[in-house]
Amino acid sequence: MQRLYDLLRRHPTGVDTFWAVLLFGFGMLWVVRAPMGSASRIAAVPIILALATTIALRRRAPEKMLALATVCGIAQLVLNVKANPTDFAMLVVVYTAAATASRPASRFALAAALSATAISSLRWPNEHQTQWQAVVSAIFVTIPFVLAWVLGDSIRTRRAYYAQLEERAARLEKEREAQAKVAVAAERARIARELHDVVAHNVSVMVVQADGAAYVMDASPEQARQALETISGTGRQALAEMRRLLGVLRTGEPGEESDYVPQPDVEQIDDLVEQVRGAGLPVDFKVVGSPRQLPSGVELTAYRIVQEALTNTRKHGGPVVGVSVRLTYFDDGLGLLVEDDGRGAQREMYEDGGADGKGHGLIGMRERVGMVGGTLDAGPRPGGGFRISALLPLKPAG
Repeated sequence: MQRLYDLLRRHPTGVDTFWAVLLFGFGMLWVVRAPMGSASRIAAVPIILALATTIALRRRAPEKMLALATVCGIAQLVLNVKANPTDFAMLVVVYTAAATASRPASRFALAAALSATAISSLRWPNEHQTQWQAVVSAIFVTIPFVLAWVLGDSIRTRRAYYAQLEERAARLEKEREAQAKVAVAAERARIARELHDVVAHNVSVMVVQADGAAYVMDASPEQARQALETISGTGRQALAEMRRLLGVLRTGEPGEESDYVPQPDVEQIDDLVEQVRGAGLPVDFKVVGSPRQLPSGVELTAYRIVQEALTNTRKHGGPVVGVSVRLTYFDDGLGLLVEDDGRGAQREMYEDGGADGKGHGLIGMRERVGMVGGTLDAGPRPGGGFRISALLPLKPAG
């Protein structure tokens, strides 16, 4: 049944033609049996054929078929062809005009439907009815035409409503795609910042340790062995974090399972400091206030700021440099202060373009702090060194 229904929907003109042929057959039976003059009988044949044609082509040319049905009605009045079964075509044409034709054609169909029965009653009055009965009969005959027009007009309104919904859905889909592209770009930028932090910090630690190991290889094998162990541990940590970041990109691929590890937080800053101390950089680390649970975005931002600051110090602070790191827990946020007393390379390059000269240094810090609604202050210290101060609120500024 579903296949038959789909077939009929694909060939609407064929379905209408079938009903037109059937209606034409009923009309010809009426011509043969109805008592009428020979002139009216001859004139009825083309009129019936024309009305059947309006049924067959009503969907292809609704306005033209409405005009043809009107001409047929006038011809019936002039040639004295009384109402017959094929006049049912006028009812169908009125519905079609209301549903698919233009608004003027639809209004014309309604006006013709309201006047047709009255004109028919005047042209062929029923001698067995009183005047009042004739009026009531005309009203009852008019009701089907009015209902057909109302049904067609409601179908038109529903189709317009559905078209509007489809247009709105298409527009929302385009907006959703645009938002998805923006989100993908933002996620890529975030992953780029994460990769920069991981690579810049861990690789610099590995380079320092490798240089130290090469220097003391002959004089102190034990110290060289410890440096190599530090390089191994740092490399594994870097690989784990890079695997987590790249796992985000691979999520959803066939046969791939996302392997997530917890993102760095404030508690891991202590491990970070110990790692840097092991690389030969003296760090004075203190926590002020009562530690407590913070939003994950704030904790990750705090960790990355300290990581970037220590990496910058190791690269640009010179051969003899000390660093102090302070974490201060406020009632409404977290404060960070990283200071060094280095006398090394100029920090303007780091300020403008990042430690690698490609815009991932303080620019990346400011982006991170801005994402959580915080503030960042960075610059040279009086008398030498560099200072980074950040305030990360618990709730982004509204």
